[in-house]
Amino acid sequence: MSSGVKMGQMTGSRAFNHESSQSAEAEYDRLRDLARAEASKRGNCFERSRQAYQSGDGGAAHDLSEEGKAHGRKMEQYNKQASDFIFRENNAPGRVADDTIDLHGQFVEEAEDILEARIRYAQQNNQSHLHVIVGKGNHSVNHVQKIKPRVEQVCQQLGLQYATEENEGRMYINLQGGPATMPPAHSWNTNQQSGNYGGQQQHHNNQQQHHGGQQQGGYPGAPQHGGQSQQQHGGNNNDNEELEKLAKKLLPKVLRKLEGCCVVM
Repeated sequence: MSSGVKMGQMTGSRAFNHESSQSAEAEYDRLRDLARAEASKRGNCFERSRQAYQSGDGGAAHDLSEEGKAHGRKMEQYNKQASDFIFRENNAPGRVADDTIDLHGQFVEEAEDILEARIRYAQQNNQSHLHVIVGKGNHSVNHVQKIKPRVEQVCQQLGLQYATEENEGRMYINLQGGPATMPPAHSWNTNQQSGNYGGQQQHHNNQQQHHGGQQQGGYPGAPQHGGQSQQQHGGNNNDNEELEKLAKKLLPKVLRKLEGCCVVM
């Protein structure tokens, strides 16, 4: 789990694995742009702090360093909001099956933490497998997949067998320790339109807007905002309590690891 990360360029349409509304794309872009702006301000402050220190002005160096740290905290906050937002959009009820998680639009470090939480949740609830939508790298620099190698790394660390599905943008993980032998395609996917990652649906008139208090639709492993509760779609309160515990445990870890803006898939 490395903390050395670079800024990635991303537009809303590339982050969504479904037909999204313009307002949803704009909100995602807005949050990532704010994070990039804070990262730039942080770097500027740290550079000026270094120069002040070298010139012997320790007081100014300290003040500029503290200012840079403040910009860094804002950067982390905006990136967290963007990560939560895109996860809720891509994993809303009806867009993915119950055994599937979509990591489109996540920075690599964000995707890693979300996946680890989802795997733990699935294993605690005796789920046998997980389909992970990692993307084909079509929108990454040089079209190189960014998320998939990290998913493979997580599986190796956890001792889980995995395989690339027929659609190269999806992976199958056996959560029970056995070989990654994929079951027959379930009927949930049979009516999906071509071009989607088996389990995705087009939403033209039923877009969910997630500004402020809106919640991701009860999806296990979802990033949580402080004080939010998930919508119930056939789930129960025990699932919510378990997810909140996982989220509270992971949030500090995510923020520590997002030292800089991360690479997206």
